[in-house]
Amino acid sequence: MNDIMRFGIIGGGVIAPSHAKAITGNTQAELTAIADVAVEKADKLAAEYGVPHVYSDYEELLKRDDIDAVTVAVPSGYHAEVVIAAAEAGKHVLCEKPIDITSDSMTRMIAACRKAGVKLGCVFQRRLTEASIVAKKAVDDGKLGRLVLGDAYQKSYRSPQYYQSAGWRGTWAIDGGGALMNQGVHGIDLIQWLMGDVHSVFAYCSALVREIEVEDTAVAVVKYKNGAFGVLQGTTSVYPGQDTRFELHGEKGTIIFDDSGFKQWKFADSDEEAPKVAPRVSAKNDPLQIANDGHYLLVDDLIRAIRENRDPLISGEEGRKSVDLILAIYESARTGKEVTVGK
Repeated sequence: MNDIMRFGIIGGGVIAPSHAKAITGNTQAELTAIADVAVEKADKLAAEYGVPHVYSDYEELLKRDDIDAVTVAVPSGYHAEVVIAAAEAGKHVLCEKPIDITSDSMTRMIAACRKAGVKLGCVFQRRLTEASIVAKKAVDDGKLGRLVLGDAYQKSYRSPQYYQSAGWRGTWAIDGGGALMNQGVHGIDLIQWLMGDVHSVFAYCSALVREIEVEDTAVAVVKYKNGAFGVLQGTTSVYPGQDTRFELHGEKGTIIFDDSGFKQWKFADSDEEAPKVAPRVSAKNDPLQIANDGHYLLVDDLIRAIRENRDPLISGEEGRKSVDLILAIYESARTGKEVTVGK
């Protein structure tokens, strides 16, 4: 294996610059090619980052022998198609969230990567923020005691122009959903990572403000497998957008944090103060404000996972958990019934 890991980017849209910055900012990586069906997007990104090869057909990029791994940043409903093609071409993959939008597609793409012996990592950068890591350790160390409640509040704003900016946005077929599947998937991934897997859900979802076929507002009550309860809220319909907030409560304490840091850090058997953590750059009002730190770390982790022959920090199996929960939320909203996750 070469000292430098050579990458391609498939998809040149809004999130692609975060991938390009992460790859070109890693001394162990090199950005070799970019592909997008709208080739002018790939051309623009390639010019900005000095990338020598541009394609309108991602399959041509995958034919290159000098590419070891690809990052996938196409619309969500195309993830499985691209990831499976990459696996069959022997390329390792870092896939944007959500890993796909249907259960069958996720199963097929994970199986394809396992069969081909390539690594599949997923982009859920909220797990890598300082506050998330500190909170996770506190939960795992038992500081909260038995977990009782785990809530995630994700109140974002996306303008009508945002949904009009690309034909796939706000559609079931390609976006896979709305405020939850596109924006809220990050917080749903994080609350499950902190609290544990979800057993069942009862939910309401609707387009209350935007003229889209998917939801711009969703509320769900969940029951975790460990017996705790929780509330999940996700919107793109409120103005202005609010900091994403997580509340963890147990019999022995409470941890509350948002994008600016910890709001409460209180335990029955301790007087310790809340840790000081770096604030997170939030995209609550504008998707172009997404922080890049997580992408740097996940690209670096994929490189290390390849060299060490281990799973990435957020594997395909981990990445699908948030989508399985969102699909259960959608089913509950459609049927008016409690739905068991993953069935």
